[in-house]
Amino acid sequence: MRRVGTFLLALLLAGSAPAAPVGAPTDAYPDIARAYWVEVDGQPVWSGRPDARLPMASLTKLMTALLVAESADFDAVVTIGRSAANETGTRIGLTAGERVRARDLFTAMLVRSANDACRALADWQAGDQVAFVARMNARAAAMGMRNTHYTDACGHDDAQQYSSVRDLATLAHAAIRQPAILAAAARREFRFKSLDGRSHGARSTNALLGIVAGAQGLKTGYTPGAGRCLVALAERDGVQVLAVLLHAPDRWWDSAGLLELAFKRARPATP
Repeated sequence: MRRVGTFLLALLLAGSAPAAPVGAPTDAYPDIARAYWVEVDGQPVWSGRPDARLPMASLTKLMTALLVAESADFDAVVTIGRSAANETGTRIGLTAGERVRARDLFTAMLVRSANDACRALADWQAGDQVAFVARMNARAAAMGMRNTHYTDACGHDDAQQYSSVRDLATLAHAAIRQPAILAAAARREFRFKSLDGRSHGARSTNALLGIVAGAQGLKTGYTPGAGRCLVALAERDGVQVLAVLLHAPDRWWDSAGLLELAFKRARPATP
């Protein structure tokens, strides 16, 4: 068991968590990730290096999902292009010329973090990935995400593709206001058929779903350059906790611990 995980376990068993003044998040867990952000009901409570520009891997897809959810016709049929079919990394095995409902591509992108589905949506929405990335950067600027820049729609390593945990929390809040994103991100598995009759199946990349009480998503990411990344969302008894981790050595154990500590912090003390 890692040292950070042991520390979180000790705090959980003790039933305590470091408090933070309202509006002043503290760096209570400096070793948990290269950068992290935790908030309860929209109020930041703990953070480390909140504005550091770091690679974000497939957390990039939250912006892709936001733009698609806001404007796409999910019943539309998308013909898979060669660029999407040739995407590397995590895939669901789409082939050039295959016809797929936009809704199914969207769900596969969020459930399985499928790069071929992601690229197909970007090309379909803007004509090509370059034009779609321009939209992503324009939206990030409009949202005040000053430490974010995109070079592709899916999250491949690139020196000019980066974000901060504070910016990713801002993006997460915009994403969860879209019912389609919340519904897809919470799914543990997904199966569909293309209009050509090919079957595709996908299991969620999010190990917290079904394990951590109240877990609702939101997005995972991994590349060699970014390490293990996560935007975790959970809700219990009307309390919502959001945690963002970039380059987290033990993201599942530690994010679960952070969520538990945040819920403990939010729970009123019993007399």
